Amino acid sequence: MSKMKVIAGLGNPGNEYVQTPHNAGFDAIDFLCNATGCSLSKEKRFKAEVGKTTIGTEAVLLVKPQTYMNLSGEALSAILNYYKLKTTDLIVLCDDVNLPPARLRLRAEGSHGGHNGLRSIIEQLGAANFTRVRIGVGRGEHQEGELIGHVLGKYSKERAELMAEACQRAAKAAAKIVETDIVTAMNEFNAAPVQKQDLEAKEISKIKE
Repeated sequence: MSKMKVIAGLGNPGNEYVQTPHNAGFDAIDFLCNATGCSLSKEKRFKAEVGKTTIGTEAVLLVKPQTYMNLSGEALSAILNYYKLKTTDLIVLCDDVNLPPARLRLRAEGSHGGHNGLRSIIEQLGAANFTRVRIGVGRGEHQEGELIGHVLGKYSKERAELMAEACQRAAKAAAKIVETDIVTAMNEFNAAPVQKQDLEAKEISKIKE
């Protein structure tokens, strides 16, 4: 059994990136922090904001890399090396333009799929066998060359509400992976549509014991 799991949400630091699709991973980590009563603090040695908490009976490190998206692997490589953890101990939450808005896709491993944050992690770790929770942000009518403006653009009010629900579900999915396993979590969250319902922190199954 692993001595600790790392749940990392990807995004960009700075107020200009708040409420943008590319920061969906950061938003999911915020929901996990609220659910577990965890607060993050900046750790210069990791180039990240980190906080220790417990999900079920498992020790968990919640992480927001502060390297900007394209260098996310630098922070996560430093953390895994410091704590002597395996790549399989890592769960990454990030946005995905290839999924419809608010749809989740959980996978035990895989390629970066064109996502620069995942690309950096795979390059730095030298492996792709880490779990990822992809949060759909869609691409609308945007072509490939216009996607940067899309993922870094601010949400509309309606889209912000939809994505808040999705990020809460992503946080719940990450907790389910820790509490059970990736297959169980995939069966529950990959097929489940986003619904208008109360997904406050208290519903995340009393994560902290």
